Amino acid sequence: MHHQLVSNAKALLTDIGTEELAHWEIVATMIYKLVKGVPAQQLREAGLGAHFAEHDHAVYPADAAGAPWTAAYIQSQGDPVADLHEDLAAEQKARATYERLIQLTDDPGIKDTLRFLREREVVHFQRFGETLNDVQACLESKKLY
Repeated sequence: MHHQLVSNAKALLTDIGTEELAHWEIVATMIYKLVKGVPAQQLREAGLGAHFAEHDHAVYPADAAGAPWTAAYIQSQGDPVADLHEDLAAEQKARATYERLIQLTDDPGIKDTLRFLREREVVHFQRFGETLNDVQACLESKKLY
């Protein structure tokens, strides 16, 4: 059972990790299409002047406040229970962010894309939860006291 659990958990992490990279590509493509050809003055008026000054129209991974993405955001402990709890929290944070982004736009295509991404985060949360239950059950079965 332990070998199968480890194999299943690795497959899940690979699948979700791959899908999250695809999510980044989707978001980057949306941003690229939204700012492509937009004049600098209009970007400034939309609050993107600092981004334009640093990156022109390039897609640059950063949060809404402009803080660049960093691997420090990945809170890996090397403990499967702690790491899965971190994964669960990350999925909920992503879901909440997508919900707020949906509120910030009136573009139907953007809303649909954000809804799709939000729903995938919900699925990831569910899958991580199932894996956490399996890992905890496996760890409990190994205790000798």
